[in-house]
Amino acid sequence: MTAKKKPQNDLTGPFGFQPYKEKKGEEYMNEAQEAHFKSILAAWKKELMEEVDRTVLHMKDEAANFPDPNDRATQESEFSLELRTRDRERKLIKKIDETLNLIDSHDYGFCEACGVEIGIRRLEARPTASLCIDCKTLDEIREKQMS
Repeated sequence: MTAKKKPQNDLTGPFGFQPYKEKKGEEYMNEAQEAHFKSILAAWKKELMEEVDRTVLHMKDEAANFPDPNDRATQESEFSLELRTRDRERKLIKKIDETLNLIDSHDYGFCEACGVEIGIRRLEARPTASLCIDCKTLDEIREKQMS
């Protein structure tokens, strides 16, 4: 028995979601689109929360008082890196929650700087995007000039 191959044009988005297929004349950020992004964000948040739980268990299991200072330093370095990663993910979870609130208030999908539509494909690539591509580009140029 041979396994069936997936067609090469069968693209999936984040977390295995199918990219949203817009219908002709469909209103931007309607209920179906909001539900699509809400499910993507919920799956992303769930994955991050599971990672936090795994980290806690890992740190409990791996915590040891090594007699060798080099081994202790290596472990502390690994734990420090893991904690920095979790801190970044904690901030991302907060941003996901803020984005979910935007969906609930029907303000999701519009640039917070200029008010234009961010676009379905951009939001599928980065569901927490709050700027359209033009405003984000300008923002990055300003950031480079300031540093």
